[in-house]
Amino acid sequence: MLIIGIAGGTGSGKTTVARSVIDRQGSDKVTFISQDNYYKDHSHLNKAERESINYDHPLAFDNELLIEHLGCLKGGQIAQAPVYDFSVHARSTNKTVELKPNNIVILEGLHVLSDEKLRELLDIKVFVDTDPDVRILRRVLRDIEERGRTIQSIHDQYLNTVKPMHEAFIEPSKKYAHLIIPEGGHNEVGIQLLSILTEKYLTGDQSGMG
Repeated sequence: MLIIGIAGGTGSGKTTVARSVIDRQGSDKVTFISQDNYYKDHSHLNKAERESINYDHPLAFDNELLIEHLGCLKGGQIAQAPVYDFSVHARSTNKTVELKPNNIVILEGLHVLSDEKLRELLDIKVFVDTDPDVRILRRVLRDIEERGRTIQSIHDQYLNTVKPMHEAFIEPSKKYAHLIIPEGGHNEVGIQLLSILTEKYLTGDQSGMG
């Protein structure tokens, strides 16, 4: 099993890169995991308390559960990933995502490269590097259209947590990447390079893979 970790700032194009690789290899050969589904469960808190949590800090994620699930997949077992509802800042109580063992697993998320224990499980580490102005515009559109946020709440969250957490944790994690892909999904060459690595693995050609 080849485990690929794709990290980068909010709105950098991590998911687009991951989906592009999956489209090239075939969804039957790749299991996709979003770190976003592994936010810690705060359903025991009231709405105001949940909204005050710093969701851009590495400790906001339940990486222990994520690592456990990666271990299950490597052992040939199915795992049930939680589903996170961003509109209420809590895990869904009646939904999970079934993760099946596969030739290739792609894990995508903000802090995929920030956690040492998580990094140790990754065979290929990727960082998607996109200009901050592009990233924040993408985040504004996503948070309004998909998560029902207001401009004021997006503004406050960006200045209070998103920007400082990016500078403190996400940007420094770039040094751990084997491959840096500028401009995310718009970088066809970078995506092709990553796809070539996965294809070499699927065909049993391990040359040049470390």
